[in-house]
Order: sequence, then structure tokens, then C-alpha cells
Amino acid sequence: MLDKHTLALINLIGNSLDVLGALYLAYDLLGGEHGPLRTLTRGVTYGALYAAGFGAFFGPIFGLSTGVTFGATLAWEFSRAARNRPKPGLWYDAAMSTIRGCGFAVGTGFLYGVRFGLLFGALSAVGQVIAYRLGIRPTLDFVAGTGPRITWRQFLAAVNRTFGYAGAGYFSALIAHRHIQAWHVGLLAGTAIGAITAVASACSPFVEWHAEHLPQKRMGTVGVGLILIGFGLQSVQYWMALLAG
Repeated sequence: MLDKHTLALINLIGNSLDVLGALYLAYDLLGGEHGPLRTLTRGVTYGALYAAGFGAFFGPIFGLSTGVTFGATLAWEFSRAARNRPKPGLWYDAAMSTIRGCGFAVGTGFLYGVRFGLLFGALSAVGQVIAYRLGIRPTLDFVAGTGPRITWRQFLAAVNRTFGYAGAGYFSALIAHRHIQAWHVGLLAGTAIGAITAVASACSPFVEWHAEHLPQKRMGTVGVGLILIGFGLQSVQYWMALLAG
């Protein structure tokens, strides 16, 4: 039997998929190829990628919180890059970094306590702002393509995040009075975030090509599929009750 929190999470995911499916079916109503669904496609894809990666390391709550925040911010940033918009300023960088920092704060706070989560999220936000101002951002060496690709600078950026988040995890654990876990938490945080960053950077060319070339009929197919999956997840609680009876 699944506990009530797990069932609630499954229902929330199911509801979200239903909404996304309806949006894809309403492709024409949302402006067709010039509407917001290209950005939505990016958000869903990046969100699922990061949710799966972080969820595998830290569990579903961490995966959900980071998947939502990373998906939303990366969709916006890559959409700007695809339209060749000018380089954003400090406040834009701070907003993107803070949103992702909140995702880390919620996820780590759930695992290690509120004090750890707040500190880790704040350090994450500050570190990302500094990296942005140094030119290290998700759209670094941006290019769309039909296959995975990672440049040397993107790889070095992932290595930088590995050491940066390892230090942030270790320091947060010490301040949160988790001295025994400090090295373990730091090493796990740095390794996981660095590895997921490298994988996401390698996948981003394909995600961008997919978002820009997804045909209209495929949009409808994706929408129907999402609604069916959402319906299936929402029905889990009823199947559990039926089988338990």
C-alpha cells in the first residue's frame, strides 16, 4: 500500500499532465507556431530531465522541486537565446538564480532540515549569480542539433558546479549541526549536481532542435498521450482502494 503523501504526489503529477495535454491540444488557440508552446515544450523536457536526475539521487520531493524550478527557468532562458535576444542584466540573472535556489532549498530542506535548506538554497543562488556574471550560464555555447553535444567550456562549467556545490553542501551541513554527515552530503551534492549538469548540457542541443521542429500534428499526439498518462496516475488511488477491498 502507498502512503497518503505518495498518493497525493501521484495525483498532483496526474493533474499537471492533464493540464499540459490540454494545452498541447489547444495548439491553434495558443497562437500556433508563434505561440508559447515551444517554450512550454522546453520547460516540460528540461523539467523532466532534471526531475529524473535529481529524483534518482535524492528522492521524488527533491526531484519535483528542482524539476519545476529548473524547467521553468531554463525554458525561458533558452527561448530568449533561440530568438537571439540581447544578453540579460544583473536582475534577470538574480531572478533565474533565486528561483532555482528555491528549488534546492525546498528539496534539501525536506531531506536535511529547514536550516540546511535555507542556507544551501541561498548559497546556490549567490553562486549562480556570480557564475552568470562571469559568463557561465545554461545557454553557454548554445546551438540546436539533432544529437547530444557538449563543448569543452560546458564540461568545465559542470566541473565548476561539482566543486562549488560540494563546498556548499559541506558548509551547510556544518552550520545545520550535521557534522557527521557533512562530508557525505557535500560529496553527494557536488557529484550529483555536476553530473546532471553535464548530461543536461549534452542533451540541450537535441531539446532545442526538438522544440523548434515539433510538427503541429505531433503536438496533438503528445497532448493526448499526456492526458492519458495523467488519467492513469489519477486513477491509482482508486485502483489501490479497489484491490485493497
